[in-house]
Amino acid sequence: MSEEISPTGKRSGSGSSPELRASHADRDRVVDVLRIAAGDGLLTADELDERLEAALSARTVSELTALTADLPAVSASTGTAVAEVKDVLRIEGIHSGAVKRAGRWVVPRRLELATAWCEVTLDFTQAVITQDTLRIDMNTTGKKLTLITKPGIVVDAGALSLVHSKVKIRQAPEPEAPITLRVELVGTTTHGRVVVRPARRTFGQWLLRKPTSLPAGD
Repeated sequence: MSEEISPTGKRSGSGSSPELRASHADRDRVVDVLRIAAGDGLLTADELDERLEAALSARTVSELTALTADLPAVSASTGTAVAEVKDVLRIEGIHSGAVKRAGRWVVPRRLELATAWCEVTLDFTQAVITQDTLRIDMNTTGKKLTLITKPGIVVDAGALSLVHSKVKIRQAPEPEAPITLRVELVGTTTHGRVVVRPARRTFGQWLLRKPTSLPAGD
């Protein structure tokens, strides 16, 4: 069994002073815990914003500990919440606002999408991935599902049934990168779109981009 530590990285029962000054690393660990909790639905957007602001301005360990006291413990071996990984995560929405999972959200073992005219975005670029396969069961109508990938993540839509729908897959670059996650899309989507793409370059990355080499003889 992995040892459990507080969100600040201190071992439980270590007897450290509650007024011990917090370091930048302590704040960063708490910010990760808060973002993971929000991605898993444990905190609302307003609660996340409020706690992030408090974490970034916290001066002592006790102030940081109070921000995560009602959240799952943290594992010393992975640095992530012990009880965060779900067997099934279900996302539902009918004519609702856009749904987005981004940042350090924890990828479940299986994801169910039951949406109608509700746009969904799953950003895997900073996600916490604990297994090599994710099955996404789709029963969706209208709007768009966007999967944002990174090298090592591949998406297979071969088993997805399309009814007046389109799929556009543009895998992340570096095809020789080892596969860390295989996403399998199954089920049915009607009058909708599925878009798989890598993360867009930041402005700095765009400025530093390498020119595309031309084939010999062109």
